Amino acid sequence: MAVKIVAVVPAAGQGRRFGSDKAYVELSGIPVLIRTLKCLEEVDSVSEIIPVLRREMLEDAVKLIERYKIKKVKKVAPGGKERFESVFNGLKLIDDENSIVLVHDGVRPLVSKALILRIIDAMRDSDAVVPGLPVKDTVKEVKDGRVLRTLKRQLLFNIQTPQAFRYRLLMSAYVEAMKSRTHFTDDAQVVEAAGAEVTVVEGDYRNIKITTPDDLMMAEMFLSRMKEAG
Repeated sequence: MAVKIVAVVPAAGQGRRFGSDKAYVELSGIPVLIRTLKCLEEVDSVSEIIPVLRREMLEDAVKLIERYKIKKVKKVAPGGKERFESVFNGLKLIDDENSIVLVHDGVRPLVSKALILRIIDAMRDSDAVVPGLPVKDTVKEVKDGRVLRTLKRQLLFNIQTPQAFRYRLLMSAYVEAMKSRTHFTDDAQVVEAAGAEVTVVEGDYRNIKITTPDDLMMAEMFLSRMKEAG
């Protein structure tokens, strides 16, 4: 029997750097969050999508999801104070402990079907898979305005989402992390702390995260080019 694949989509951020709720700002006429959900909806192997939403936006967001006919959303989770808590709330709604979980930022609306399938395919031989891109610039560790050291660029990657995990691994790692109250910047770091090995596959430069208005402009440009290319 095929393993069930469930996508948890955290979209409960306040959008402080953007200046408004970036999940609901329109990208070529469609809300960013809806574009993200539609990308996951179109992948046949993804059987369920669980958005994690700000409590005060739950009703409006559900109406949007219904309006755009996102059929794979059967339930939604309320967001927490931090992204970490939001993802945990989404995980608690997953019924099948044998499933694979894709955790994907709600504000990465240009994720390609090819990238999603690449990540899912890599899960055949792994317990955790993340997409990454080699860092292009020289990276220095700096403290108090002074360089401490220059890091080896060939060992550094920018990590994206979706990130894929065996449900049992991710859930148990989250339970332990919630007890320790340690701050984590992404889900892979949670399972790394639990001692799990994480596989990196090639990411996609178009799979940008909408954090600032400039990111939205770049996404508009990418989307326009993608439409022109057919």
